[in-house]
Amino acid sequence: MNAALVVSSPDAGMRSEAQRLAERLSLPMLEWEQTEDRLVLALTGERLALLARQRGRGQPVAVDFSPEIAAARRQEGLRQTLARAAGLKSGGVRPVVLDMTPGLGRDAFVLAALGCEVLMVERSPVVAALLEDGLRRAAMLPEASRLRLMQGEAVAFLNHLPAGGHPCQVIYLDPMHPEREKSALVKKEMRLLRAVVGDDPDAEELAQAALRHGQARVVIKRPRLAPPLGAQPQRVVMGQSVRYDIYFSKNQDPTPP
Repeated sequence: MNAALVVSSPDAGMRSEAQRLAERLSLPMLEWEQTEDRLVLALTGERLALLARQRGRGQPVAVDFSPEIAAARRQEGLRQTLARAAGLKSGGVRPVVLDMTPGLGRDAFVLAALGCEVLMVERSPVVAALLEDGLRRAAMLPEASRLRLMQGEAVAFLNHLPAGGHPCQVIYLDPMHPEREKSALVKKEMRLLRAVVGDDPDAEELAQAALRHGQARVVIKRPRLAPPLGAQPQRVVMGQSVRYDIYFSKNQDPTPP
């Protein structure tokens, strides 16, 4: 975790809650006026957000589980590349998904909007706090009831699972990597997240752990032209700027997506 990160709130009425959050995350707490050149986890009555206040640049980064996004994802349906990669099919096939790198929860929310149960395991306490806040704000949405969150190390989580001891048919990985999207806004957002959580130097280790424990399929999201993590995938679903490398367990007979 980046030592420059601090917790603060521009709302004087939220100061006690911000202080409790700072203590929980073992981060320093500063008054808002003291954060002009800092990376801030900012708490307001509306949301929790990550904000770079240096010279006022950049937009706040927060988890957005909104009804509008959920409706759009439902309307796009099974033609979405992520849905195809995860094995969603007409007729109600909706696998249980273990998302080991949820980040801001966007892919998990897509899958939840399409009817999947998703367990998110997030290693960063700061990102987990952002996800918790997003789930709290989306509590009335049916998608939120299909999302669960655990904070912990993904590799350790997988390695401590007994054989056949989890109900997830799909393990999903989207390791942190540079220039994953073309949008300048997303690049700034990802740089801000990277400033807090760093890169994923153990991405290959996590991929190997996922392949050992996958019960049906493992899906690894990669930049379109990046090499695979480890073995060559058995199937690939291509998107505009990313691809999904798919690996099936030995007892699975892959069928067309």
